[in-house]
This record gives sequence, C-alpha cells and structure tokens, in this order.
Amino acid sequence: MDPRPTPSPGAAGEPHGDRVPRVEGSRLGVYAALGASVGAVPLPWIPDALARRVRGALVHDVAVRHGLSLSHEARQVFADPSGPDESHGALARAARYVGARVALRALTRIGPARMLWPIGSAIQTYALGRLFDRYLARGRKQENVHIDAEEARRVRHAIDRALVHALGVSAPPALEPAVVDDQRDTTTALVDGFLVVVAGLPERLTARLDAAFDDLLAGSDG
Repeated sequence: MDPRPTPSPGAAGEPHGDRVPRVEGSRLGVYAALGASVGAVPLPWIPDALARRVRGALVHDVAVRHGLSLSHEARQVFADPSGPDESHGALARAARYVGARVALRALTRIGPARMLWPIGSAIQTYALGRLFDRYLARGRKQENVHIDAEEARRVRHAIDRALVHALGVSAPPALEPAVVDDQRDTTTALVDGFLVVVAGLPERLTARLDAAFDDLLAGSDG
C-alpha cells in the first residue's frame, strides 16, 4: 500500500474544472457575524483594526482549505477593510471614520437605517469569503501554492467591484416550487408570498454577486 497521502479533490495542481468551493455557508455566516459586531464598535480606529483581524483570519482559513498559502503582503491586501488603493495613514483613517459616522447619523433618523453600519460590515465580510473561495475553486489559473500581493490585488478589486455591480447583472431566476392543493385564503397567500420573496433575497443577491464577480474576473484576465 502506498503510504503517501492521497491529494484531496481540488488541491493545487489538479484540473480547475474539478474544484468546488470548500467553505461552508455556516462558516462564512460566523465570519459575517463577527464583521457585523466589529462594525458596531462606536470608536475610531478600533473597528478598522478588528476588521483587519477578522478579514485576515477569513482569507487565511479559505486559502488553507484549498491547500494554498498567502504571503504577508497578500493577506494585508485582503484584510484592509478600506481597499488596497485607499490611503492608510492615521489621518486618512480618521477622516474616513468621521465621514462615515456623520453620514450614518443622518440616516439613523430614519429608524431601521441605524443598522446599516454593522450590516454593511457583515455583507463585505461575507462577500470576501464567498468570492475568494469561488476564485480559488473556479477561477485561479496559477499552479503554485503561494498567493502573492499582485494576485491578491487583482482578486480584491474584482470582489470590491462585484459588490457594486451585483444589482446590475443578470442571474438565473430563482425557481420556486408550485403549491399543491393550495387551501389558503387570499390574505394568507399574499402574506406568505411576500415572506417567501424576502426569505429568497439572500439567495438571489448571492447569485448576482457570483455572476458579477465572474464577469469582472474574466475581464481582468483579458
């Protein structure tokens, strides 16, 4: 019997068509929740530092599950919540924080909008993990096991832009099962229909996010 370990499916060097995403939705959900809690901290600099820790751990976790490693510079590119091309000085971070808090304070007068700050952090964290996992599973052409800063920067740009363009791309329509022997009254059917649509929003949005990311990544390769 050959004592060498059998490579797991989708490891570096295998055909890319055989790779599948490896990070479970529940795992990404935990990181997203951590991102939301970081976004709720009402202090300058601290949310930024904590977000770097959460995002850095996330991309490391994803890379390891694909049998890959990140250079220190590549991890920094992914971990920076403000983006790889933003200014990183203390004054620049303070200005971004103050501007965001002023905008949020105006929005909080609307009531539920006060939740936008942590929700935005959660969405960004979830998208980072989901799309980085998708890239390693389906889009990576390099066969080496190390991800450098240049590769990380290209993927990070595609992830950030996918969040902006997700609503402007087409995605396969969600197929809902037909109701069998529907005995509901009209009001109940209407309320149920509304709730079903709301419950399906995350699935529809992630489908658009995936489609936007694939298009942007393909464009950057061209």
